[in-house]
Amino acid sequence: MKLCRLGAPGAERPGVLLADGSHVDVTLFGESYGERFFESDGPRRLAAWMSAHPEDCPAVAPGERLGPCIERPCKIIGIGRNYRAHAAEVGAEAPSEPILFMKAASALSGPYDDVLLPPGSAHTDWEVELGVVIGRAARHVSRERALEHVAGYALFNDYSERSFQRERSGQWTKGKSADSFAPLGPYLVTDDVDPTAVELWLGVNGVERQRAWTHQMIFDVPALVAYVSGFMTLLPGDVLATGTPEGVGSAAKPPVFLRAGDVVEFGATGLGTARQRVREWSPS
Repeated sequence: MKLCRLGAPGAERPGVLLADGSHVDVTLFGESYGERFFESDGPRRLAAWMSAHPEDCPAVAPGERLGPCIERPCKIIGIGRNYRAHAAEVGAEAPSEPILFMKAASALSGPYDDVLLPPGSAHTDWEVELGVVIGRAARHVSRERALEHVAGYALFNDYSERSFQRERSGQWTKGKSADSFAPLGPYLVTDDVDPTAVELWLGVNGVERQRAWTHQMIFDVPALVAYVSGFMTLLPGDVLATGTPEGVGSAAKPPVFLRAGDVVEFGATGLGTARQRVREWSPS
């Protein structure tokens, strides 16, 4: 299934992308896509309900906003330098263990929403990634059982304000957590995804900046789920951002950072595409 959420920010309704490319509203199912949905085998239950109640799945008008594909998660965990070429481009060694950081759940946004440059931003950067959504609580799981705890996969972008990340006492979370810095979706794909065979790409203002395959990750999805679950409980609906390939703006020569008016487009095999305009944050 390809799950989505439709409607105005803060008032999204659960939806599903059908094989013919149309969207249907599944509000009458009675649940949205959050922790309780995933921990109770929600995707399977939803598929069965849709088969039994097609009359309760109205079509969605074209052009309606697609929000983040799941409700705000308990936590978003990022993985740093998980592609050798990316580690090399930033002048770092490939890590011997996954590098973990936290990204505020309040940064969650939709795949076509604006990217908001926070006050004082000078070096906001892009990082296209494969997002993993947890389906069952994971505590000290083995690599061999790790994928049993995954609900599905989604397109993700780990926007980062590099000056906050690197020059403000070394706390990566500061540069990762601004509002709009975690677009997820358009879809959570719950089946037919090989997490080792996803091509990621990203362009800025029509210029390609990133392109790579997830088989190039240093630590694959089972390894990451198992590793992170050894330090914290991964709850249903949590998001694991698996790292970005080479091509970030801060590593360009000269460096390139996002400015108001820029357009960022990115995508992943089988997971959809996103398009976001950059603008300055304002109180309104």
